[in-house]
Amino acid sequence: MANRVAHAAGLVTAFGHVRARVPATDTFLIPTRASPMLAAADRLMTLDLDGRVLEGDGEPNSELWIHARIYAARPDVGAVVHVHAPACVVLGQIGQTVRPLHNSGAVVGEVVTYERAGLIRSRALGDTVAAVLGARRAMLLRGHGANVAESDVRRAIVVACFLEEAARMQVEALAAAGGDTTRIRFYDGQEAARVRGELDQPEPMERAWAYYSALAGSGAPPWSEHRTEGW
Repeated sequence: MANRVAHAAGLVTAFGHVRARVPATDTFLIPTRASPMLAAADRLMTLDLDGRVLEGDGEPNSELWIHARIYAARPDVGAVVHVHAPACVVLGQIGQTVRPLHNSGAVVGEVVTYERAGLIRSRALGDTVAAVLGARRAMLLRGHGANVAESDVRRAIVVACFLEEAARMQVEALAAAGGDTTRIRFYDGQEAARVRGELDQPEPMERAWAYYSALAGSGAPPWSEHRTEGW
């Protein structure tokens, strides 16, 4: 379902990927190489953090290293979403990153930018991406899209939707302000922390998941079920 949410929200087209760690292991699930819209349970493969296929048939996405090396660097991460979100791309290409302009955007936290253009098709590049991300939730990849790392796949896709919504609002605010960032009332650190504490709670995140999964179609399992399900 999370793959379909990414598609319905305009975060991916033929490209992009949503992956989930197998809980309490150094392995993760990845659909065979195809659009996220075509992801299905019978197309899942299991890979380890060195990129080796352990189970399943087919070919994994060539950017598997984004996921493998973030999981290797971040034992706290249970899911990684890589999206080609248009507004995120626009901001990165005008030398800006996503800043909190509204409540949902504050949930995302600090957003850094990986500056190298191109695909992440090697372990070394994956390690660099993971290093730039650090302990944060989200990052931009210049000219490419964004990555979100979260504790489970549903939270990851919700935060990815929040990120693109915030980026789109920022692009619109820049246009309205004639490109003058001093006219835009971004949240300061204290405001962002307060709003994040209010919204980054189980009930608001569950409500967001219910909304976004409804956009993608009915049949999403309840939030309380196993967090690698529903994608």
